[in-house]
Amino acid sequence: MRLDKFLKVSRLIKRRTVANEACDAGRVLVNDRPARASAPVKAGDRIEIQFGSRNVRVEVLDVKETVKKEEAESLYRYL
Repeated sequence: MRLDKFLKVSRLIKRRTVANEACDAGRVLVNDRPARASAPVKAGDRIEIQFGSRNVRVEVLDVKETVKKEEAESLYRYL
């Protein structure tokens, strides 16, 4: 699955266009490397998102095309 779509489906970032912009600005790292929005994401990857002065680090546990709002947090765990 594409990185921007995973960020939206997992609800780490609210909209896919915002996820695209964050990736283009270099604020999203996958496995400690800057990632483009089209980068593939798989279980076991570590994603770091820089929100202003705060960093969010998560590990991908599962990749699904669609999930309900209540189940979105089961796709990742915070590090």
